[in-house]
Amino acid sequence: MQADGLMVGRGIQPRYSGLFDALNKIIRAEGYLGLWKGVSANVQRAFLVNMGELACYDHAKRLIIGNKISNDNIYAHTLSSVMSGLAATSLSCPADVIKTRMMNQSVGGVITDIKYRNSYDCLVKTVKVEGLRALWKGFLPTWARLGPWQFVFWVSYEKFRQISGLQSF
Repeated sequence: MQADGLMVGRGIQPRYSGLFDALNKIIRAEGYLGLWKGVSANVQRAFLVNMGELACYDHAKRLIIGNKISNDNIYAHTLSSVMSGLAATSLSCPADVIKTRMMNQSVGGVITDIKYRNSYDCLVKTVKVEGLRALWKGFLPTWARLGPWQFVFWVSYEKFRQISGLQSF
């Protein structure tokens, strides 16, 4: 349904009128497994985001406290969350670019112009044609979305941890 926005912009009728219409049409055309199409690309992206945010936050916090840049307080948590958001965005952007390009080659459930055979082919062709930097298109908007989330999540987590009396590391 997200790709329907592109279709409307091109003057093409959207595929679905709403959630239940989409569920009905997908199940009729592709069966119940059609509802899971594309899940592996989303799982890969989620893995990269979580790897970046979880590993980087703890590492950054240890560096900040260990190098006496700040004590274990909101300043250390804020700086660590900013670094965590940057790491998560840096790791997830290439997956987002590839996933979006793969999804955009399908209009109305029909692949109209096959540019990429699979995700790896998309990755190779993107780098070959546009260069390595093309994998980080949309970095700033992605970070603008992930950054505030990281801040709210990690600062809240640390506050709840302190209130409950749990140790940091």
